[in-house]
Amino acid sequence: MALNTEQMAEKIEKECDEIKRMLLAKNESYGNAAADPIWIFSSTNALEGINIRIDDKLSRLSRGRQYQQEDTIKDLIGYLILKRVVASIPTVAPAAPAGGPAS
Repeated sequence: MALNTEQMAEKIEKECDEIKRMLLAKNESYGNAAADPIWIFSSTNALEGINIRIDDKLSRLSRGRQYQQEDTIKDLIGYLILKRVVASIPTVAPAAPAGGPAS
């Protein structure tokens, strides 16, 4: 049975709200690490760090290797949203900050 426009809108809102709650909870838990990484092992910039995470999620999907307790699709959607958010921040540089980790 197909959904009508109103039913589809409700499902879209529910999915978006769920992704929003996940992103806000993870941002709180990780201390805003997507936009402001602490540069312990990596010296890449925030956008490239998100791109790496997206690549990892796509790799899992393409190889059919997901963790049972993880929703890879939901995580991928979250990282794509984070990419848009971080890319919109004018102060996010395309390279690692000066004074990053020592070589």
